[in-house]
Amino acid sequence: MESVIICAKYDESRRDHVEEKVMEQKVRPTPRLAPLPVGHAPELAENFEFSRKSLGFVPNSMLIMQRKPKLVKAFSQLSQAIWDPNGEVDRGFKRLVGHVASRAAGCAYCMAHTAEGSLHYGIEERKLAAVWEFRTSPLFSEAERVALEFALAAASVPNGVTDEMFSEMRRHWSESEIVEITAVVAYFGFLNRWNDTMGTPLEPEPIAAGEKYLAAHGWKVGKHARA
Repeated sequence: MESVIICAKYDESRRDHVEEKVMEQKVRPTPRLAPLPVGHAPELAENFEFSRKSLGFVPNSMLIMQRKPKLVKAFSQLSQAIWDPNGEVDRGFKRLVGHVASRAAGCAYCMAHTAEGSLHYGIEERKLAAVWEFRTSPLFSEAERVALEFALAAASVPNGVTDEMFSEMRRHWSESEIVEITAVVAYFGFLNRWNDTMGTPLEPEPIAAGEKYLAAHGWKVGKHARA
């Protein structure tokens, strides 16, 4: 009798879980502001092409933003400076800096984007998977550990960067490299607030990266799973 009761409870729990998943798939909230099609503002073709080359797709954040073309142009100009291939700091590592900053801000959209972007720019899968053990992981150099600790503090509210932290940065990074790293944190400060406020729908590529590399650490697509 006891085994029958246990099986019945298991079946009921399993049925509830399946029904919950079905409801989750059926009832997806609509975007707060829908991403507009790429051709909506023809004058932005060049800006969108830069994003496509950098990411492999045009992000929904920009497709929402194109309601104000001047804003897209200004943002695109900043993006090109941040991800300049001639910069002194490795672009893949910059994505990890952005990832740590985005996690401090709690932005699931940008966490997934920076995870996917870091792979796109050559970060190894195992290094991405270990990014939240950067303090102890042998995959990170001392300079990288210092920079990620700095990014975490810089992205926190209130700002947690101390004079001691800045001195540590000076030991491992040049002044121009510190400017690049701080610029990445500030850049994602804008994106974190933009995408969290808009509830920007996540694209398939970063969702896949989030589910593969971040879900084990508590990441969920959450409000960014929009139709």
